[in-house]
Amino acid sequence: MRTLVSRLIHSNPSFSRLNVTASSKIARSFTTDSNQVDEPFKVEEAETVNIPPPPTDKLLVLGGNGFVGSHICREALDRGLSVASLSRSGRSSLHDSWATNVIWYKGNLLSGDSLKEALNGVTAVISCVGGFGSNSYMYKINGTANINAIRAAADQGVKRFVYISAADFGVVNFLLRGYYEGKRAAETELLTRFPYGGVILRPGFIYGTRTVGSLKIPLGAIGSPMEMVLQHAKPLSQIPLVGPLMTPPVNVTSVAKVAVRAATDPVFPPGIIDVYGIQRYSQHKSK
Repeated sequence: MRTLVSRLIHSNPSFSRLNVTASSKIARSFTTDSNQVDEPFKVEEAETVNIPPPPTDKLLVLGGNGFVGSHICREALDRGLSVASLSRSGRSSLHDSWATNVIWYKGNLLSGDSLKEALNGVTAVISCVGGFGSNSYMYKINGTANINAIRAAADQGVKRFVYISAADFGVVNFLLRGYYEGKRAAETELLTRFPYGGVILRPGFIYGTRTVGSLKIPLGAIGSPMEMVLQHAKPLSQIPLVGPLMTPPVNVTSVAKVAVRAATDPVFPPGIIDVYGIQRYSQHKSK
């Protein structure tokens, strides 16, 4: 066999040259100059870039020391937001630990200068401002005060504005004419000034534990069972005059969750959210 291969190589010159060439290349690849030292592989050191953390949204809650407003402040703090609040009394009288993490401002929305400092650096506003009294007083508090806030926020370049309004209650609307006329005037202003970032929540009766001085009133004992029953009776709310009285109550924590989400989620739909919408959105997990 060895003799056969040797004859084949010698009898075929091209095969012999191919073999010699390949052997020469292999030999050169393993031959190194003893005086040459291979340079180590160089890696350019990456430049250190200091990337600032993403900015934290700053939320201003108007009326943050009230029943609904205090729950909104807590929900926003739990979401990691920077929270400020403005109200006529200023700092909350509540001694809960969350209150120390809120920047409190004292001011009157009927005065044009009250919001200037509080709006500094704010990306979204939630207004819980409202009240009862004479028709003229109710229109001022529910309407004029909120209209002033909406205009000031728009002029300041605030991105989103959420207004806690109220559901229609049929015959009750006439009895509290100033209250509802003020609410609807503020809604109109909001939809005009914030067509893409204005959200109106229209809850009915809001239940939860209300704190009045040192007294805690557990409204959930009444509101929770009523909500369970009336949320399945939506067709009854369409009955003229008395139908709106069948609007189900809603938990204050649900209102707070939806309000904060509406103020911070850029894809949350603008416009009016009724009680059933509040119930639906409150069940969605926050991002």
